[in-house]
Amino acid sequence: MQISEAESVVMQALWARGPLTAEQVFAEVAAGQGWQEPTVKTLLNRLLTKGAISATREGRRYVYAAELSRDAWLGQESESLLDRLFGGRVAPLVAHFSERRRLGKKDLAELKKLVRELDDES
Repeated sequence: MQISEAESVVMQALWARGPLTAEQVFAEVAAGQGWQEPTVKTLLNRLLTKGAISATREGRRYVYAAELSRDAWLGQESESLLDRLFGGRVAPLVAHFSERRRLGKKDLAELKKLVRELDDES
C-alpha cells in the first residue's frame, strides 16, 4: 500500500494520538502544514479508500483509527527506498551515509552491535 507524504502526516497523528475525529486530526496537523480542514478530510478519505485507516461513527462524527501499523509502513517504506536507490542492498546505503560523514560515533557503535547480533544468529 502506497502512502503519500501528505497522507503519512495524517497517519503519524493517528499513530501517536489516535483514534481521532477529523477535527482532532486537523488540530494535530494543520498548523505545521498550513492545511485547511477540507485538505485533511480529503486525506482521511484517501486513507480510508486504501484501507490504511478505519472510521467508526460516534453520534454525528466519525472517529478515525490506524489500521496500517507504523512498523508495517516503515518496513514498506524502507524496502522501497532500498530498492529504488540502492538496488535492494543495505551496504551501499551505509556507505553512502559514511561517505558524507553522516554517521557519528553512536551510529557506528549501534551498527557494530547490530552486525555482531546478526553474526551470532547465523
